[in-house]
Amino acid sequence: MPENKLYPPEGLRPPSSFTLQSLREAMEQNTVLEDRVLRCDAGHNLLLSLGGIQARIPREEVLSPWISGAQRDIAVLSRVGKPISFTVTGVAEGAPPQLTLSRRRAQELALAELLRCPPGTVLPATVTHLEGFGAFVDVGCGVVSLIGIENCSVSRISHPARRFTVGQEIYTVLTGSDPDQGRLFLSHKELLGTWEQNAANFHPGETVAGVVRSIENY
Repeated sequence: MPENKLYPPEGLRPPSSFTLQSLREAMEQNTVLEDRVLRCDAGHNLLLSLGGIQARIPREEVLSPWISGAQRDIAVLSRVGKPISFTVTGVAEGAPPQLTLSRRRAQELALAELLRCPPGTVLPATVTHLEGFGAFVDVGCGVVSLIGIENCSVSRISHPARRFTVGQEIYTVLTGSDPDQGRLFLSHKELLGTWEQNAANFHPGETVAGVVRSIENY
């Protein structure tokens, strides 16, 4: 399976140790990094400490609305205590030095890369939330896309919660993309095998365990 080492979902990047020199190099190379948000100030700027160096993500750099579609304050506040992807956009020399970061830039870099992937590419993802019509997943740096309920399972399910849980790490298949709209089209059921492939594991006369999925009048 591919690992998407450059732009993995938030929370899946290996831990890093930060120094002022490594952070300067990351800014020059436009490298995406990740660390946990400590708090959110009254202006809804996110505050982090990278190896003891104070860092700030300005409110307008927390989200890329044309990617995530989220502009509400709760989308910013909910990042506190969670890992977040970012690029370093500024280093203010002083005692102590201060860093300016951008999650928006990390999301834009990740989406640009994902839009170049051909159909059939398998991507790691993390389930962010579930709705009756599908599962939303982070496919890289907080870029969230939808797996429609019809593409969550080989069998018919009444809700994506029958297949996924929030926070679950999964793989998903890129079935297509729309670069003009910045949209990714995803599916999970292709990774589960076809009905015929799954049925081939069973033979007449066997007794097997099962789970009741639903009850109908007929």
